[in-house]
Amino acid sequence: MDRKYYLAVDIGASSGRHMLSHLEDGKMVLEEIYRFPNGMTEKDGHKIWDVDQLFKEILAGMKKCALAGKIPYSMGIDTWAVDFVLLDAKDKRIGDAVAYRDGRTAGMDEKVYEHIPEEMLYQKTGIQKQIFNTIYQLMAVKEQTPQQLKKAKTMLMIPDYFHFLLTGKKVQEYTNATTTQLVDPKTKDWDRELIEKLGYPEEIFEKIKSPGYEVGELTEKIREKVGFNCKVVLPPTHDTASAVVAVPTQEDHALYISSGTWSLMGTELMQADCRKESRQCNLTNEGGYDYRFRYLKNIMGLWMIQSVRKEIAPDMSFGEICELASKEDISSIVDANDARFLAPGNMMEEVKKACRESTQQIPETIAEVAAVIYNSLAECYAATVKEIEALTGREYRQIHIVGGGANARYLNELTAKSTGKKIYAGPTEATAVGNIATQMIAAGALKDLKEARQCIFESFEIHEF
Repeated sequence: MDRKYYLAVDIGASSGRHMLSHLEDGKMVLEEIYRFPNGMTEKDGHKIWDVDQLFKEILAGMKKCALAGKIPYSMGIDTWAVDFVLLDAKDKRIGDAVAYRDGRTAGMDEKVYEHIPEEMLYQKTGIQKQIFNTIYQLMAVKEQTPQQLKKAKTMLMIPDYFHFLLTGKKVQEYTNATTTQLVDPKTKDWDRELIEKLGYPEEIFEKIKSPGYEVGELTEKIREKVGFNCKVVLPPTHDTASAVVAVPTQEDHALYISSGTWSLMGTELMQADCRKESRQCNLTNEGGYDYRFRYLKNIMGLWMIQSVRKEIAPDMSFGEICELASKEDISSIVDANDARFLAPGNMMEEVKKACRESTQQIPETIAEVAAVIYNSLAECYAATVKEIEALTGREYRQIHIVGGGANARYLNELTAKSTGKKIYAGPTEATAVGNIATQMIAAGALKDLKEARQCIFESFEIHEF
């Protein structure tokens, strides 16, 4: 029997991978076919993404599929949110793909609020204020390099740019579009009035398409390079949106944490909650699959652990660090949502400094620093649960943790203890799984989101805490 393969290209802040999947006896079978590094680089005083190298890696992984004799029926790419490229009239890239951790957006919030008050902006979009949101990045371009914006004819989010390079077709995927803070949650389309107020050129915003939309097939040039042709189907291109698809629950209202570089904690709503109470708790209403809203909070997440490991213990695995942390009894806590931890020069020193300022015990070893971070994350999760329960008027019995952070057993135990909820951890490859599930639904291999989530629950190991 000929198997129908689906390819998810899942690119995160530190690495990317090509994951192939097919259905076997009603279960999803997942196989990593290729992995490659990623990371911000410095150029002309800015943190940027090397999108040219990333696209070469995308093609390299696709070639691996051909070499393995496993030609995908369809493929789709997901990445992080908010970052974009600008294209000119000839579809050539203008400038670099500046990374969200770059400092160019400093002060740009005030520039935006000259045109629309912060409170009104939330009422219109329902999106949490993050200084790196696309709305502020575009203001930085307008203020600092206005010639680029004048020259621009198209803006594409990073995964949409890669889909364009594969197919020659320019579309904007819905879940990633909402993270720009420029989409109306009622119409599910660009807020043209807001865009005009801010002085951004309307023509650069492409038509928004939903996950499951078939962008097209590979161009002739790409077919020759990779050795095959396939459909390119939009997954939820924001990696968190794909991860939420993979939350293995049959409940209409479940709490989840998409745990990785960021911890995205929330629930699904059918309508955006743009009340001032939600804004004051810094909750966001990002677009999700099937026009559900991901009512969630961005929490700093395992970026803090990743940074400390890179600084002082690059040869240690995250599992080893987690195990060492579990044996410490240091009780110091830092605010995991403090902007000081977004891109410090030295994460370990920043954690120490925060503890020193609050007159708590100062961690000295990587085990102690990790213990402080894990405990701080668990406390932050517990506080967020209370906020979401108060705002939704619901009491949640369990939390689903998906993504790489589901492997952090000690953090899962701390989360269960701090929240008083039952924890279900897994699948760890949630982003790729959600990407692929969306493609399978589009192909008719799975009926809908409910069937996909049941299939995911039966296909992958889920641990209880």
